[in-house]
Amino acid sequence: MPGEHDILELENFLPYRLYHLADLVSRDFARVYKDRLGLTRPEWRVLAGLGQHGAMTATALGAQSSMHKTKVSRAVAELERRRWLVRTPDEKDRRAEHLALTRAGLAAYREMVPLAKAFEAELLHKLRDGERAAIATALSALEKKLVA
Repeated sequence: MPGEHDILELENFLPYRLYHLADLVSRDFARVYKDRLGLTRPEWRVLAGLGQHGAMTATALGAQSSMHKTKVSRAVAELERRRWLVRTPDEKDRRAEHLALTRAGLAAYREMVPLAKAFEAELLHKLRDGERAAIATALSALEKKLVA
């Protein structure tokens, strides 16, 4: 029988807890953009990235949204099919394309911004003031240490 130090209690393991919480929140928020715009998670992330930053390459979108290039490519293709984004070849590097939202894509993004902010506010409202501050501080500290 394994000793106490040989057992990993997954439900108390911080990396798992962070992943699990992120997944729960992401799934809950997915209902908002799926119901409203019929988007998948990767499509939402591409729409949000382009809405926030303007024109970007698929590589930059992947890095910004932490998505594999295959998921980015499929999301871009679907948003292009909807006529929510356009591709423009890079004049210096023909292998690269700059992606940008069309008017329809920008309208969809602008429709989602207040819904996303309301979702975040509702989520944060579940915490007390001190808890909100503590989680923001802890997340920033972990991100800073892991990115360094």
